[in-house]
Amino acid sequence: MAAPCSIVILTGAGISAESGIDTFRSAGGLWEQHRIEDVATPEGFARDPDLVLGFYDMRRAALANVAPNPAHAALARLEREFAGELLLVTQNVDDLHERGGSARVLHMHGELKSALCASCEMRSPWEMAMIDRPPCPVCRAPTLRPDVVWFGEMPYEMGRIYQALEACDLFVSIGTSGAVYPAAGFVQEARASGARTLELNLEPSEGSRLFHESRRGPASLLVPQWVEEVLSPAGA
Repeated sequence: MAAPCSIVILTGAGISAESGIDTFRSAGGLWEQHRIEDVATPEGFARDPDLVLGFYDMRRAALANVAPNPAHAALARLEREFAGELLLVTQNVDDLHERGGSARVLHMHGELKSALCASCEMRSPWEMAMIDRPPCPVCRAPTLRPDVVWFGEMPYEMGRIYQALEACDLFVSIGTSGAVYPAAGFVQEARASGARTLELNLEPSEGSRLFHESRRGPASLLVPQWVEEVLSPAGA
């Protein structure tokens, strides 16, 4: 395959799971203690805001106990050294890409370390708990919620993402289940524009058959190997 000039990368829960962050499917993890409908929907928040705020306070605090892994570091290296266009889109709300060295990350599902005010709709960097209803740094209203895209809400910057998918010549999906839309449809968008597609995943995703190539294994091994290929003189 010819060396790519423009790459769009999508990362999912699998890349963070190797750092110890619970996924929806984590046995015995934080998610298993709650129904998704109760902690990851606007309706759940309206029903029991204390439950939802406490849940995300725990998730935010847990970030202090995890660290980026070699997959995060490899993608940061690619950002630094790749001569073409690169867009890193993540479904993850953690900050491991940034802590791993990536500077240009698009969080399509929001961020744990960000607060969204329901009153003024402004977003603010956030490290503290929200359970005690602290005031919005902008308007001072006690109406903060996690700046996380819940089920039933529109992911961020979809226009920018689709433009990049239309223009790229390589789309790479890393550690995703291929079950959650709209991200699950990105491979088809990329292929329709003529891009090559590559999946790096621990096990087959629901959309594996849609990729030109799928590689199986831990992201911490597969991603550094792939980045080395892209940055080698022969390209990917």
